[in-house]
Amino acid sequence: MEKKILIVDDDPRNIFALKLTLKAKKFNIETALGAQEAIDKLEKDDHINIVLMDMMMPDIDGYQAIGMIRGINKLNHIPIIAVTAQAMEEDYQKCIDAGATDYIKKPINVDQLLNVIEKVS
Repeated sequence: MEKKILIVDDDPRNIFALKLTLKAKKFNIETALGAQEAIDKLEKDDHINIVLMDMMMPDIDGYQAIGMIRGINKLNHIPIIAVTAQAMEEDYQKCIDAGATDYIKKPINVDQLLNVIEKVS
């Protein structure tokens, strides 16, 4: 069964690029432009295996969104990969402390992303 990944990002260009890349690798892709849309999709679709969460979004940022997802019992087992342009060492720990399963920085290295997806799934 192919893995279903939810890409959460407020920038449609980032979604487009990631979606194209991951579809080429035979992943089934869902997208959300914000945290609430992501949570709604996760609550309705039991087949999402992994979330790629942009950390820098307006309104509800990735840290808050991860906390919200982790607070919902039926969703708190889903691996969440934090995606951020921040590259400081403390940002990794901040993402993990927020509840992320793993972390990847932008610009995304596809091989590294595939390794992280394999590791968390």
